[in-house]
Amino acid sequence: MILFVDACVRKDSRTKRIAEAILEKLNEDVVCVSLEEISFDVMDEANLKKRDELIAKGAYDDDMFALARQFSQAGIIVIAAPYWDLSFPAMLKQYIETINVLGVTFEYTPEGFPKGLCKAKKLYYVMTAGGNYVPEEFGFGYIKALAQNFYGIEDVELIKANGLDIIGADSETIINEAISKYDHKR
Repeated sequence: MILFVDACVRKDSRTKRIAEAILEKLNEDVVCVSLEEISFDVMDEANLKKRDELIAKGAYDDDMFALARQFSQAGIIVIAAPYWDLSFPAMLKQYIETINVLGVTFEYTPEGFPKGLCKAKKLYYVMTAGGNYVPEEFGFGYIKALAQNFYGIEDVELIKANGLDIIGADSETIINEAISKYDHKR
């Protein structure tokens, strides 16, 4: 099963368009999580306490962990997130806070290092940006570090289309090149 984590909000999202082209090429069953349709709970003291108590009891079947269970069981994960303000939309961070569950997506070794519990063999991170100043460490780098160091997903690939809003840029060509670069990597 492919898990598609959609952090796109625009009706004609270029990021989502690229992600959907990748999903079509993967040609497997896709489960979509549209983050704009989720009303995330704030991770305040009360929610952290509830989460910690459930984890201590091993009550991972609680609805609070549904997204984490889904993420940990996916075979392939595709995240679509536009590059906003040197990162990604806040709803993706809220999703990450929701799926980071000790005992579901990761555990700690006796030495205190995270060890991944996710089944995914591959994570694709699809991103578009209007400009060309796109340091990877702020958006993609964060997701890559989590995937590899916490979730156990070693193969993390960035598929990007930058410079889409630069005057004179041919955004259609840039988008199609991002999709075709994926073709060459398969």
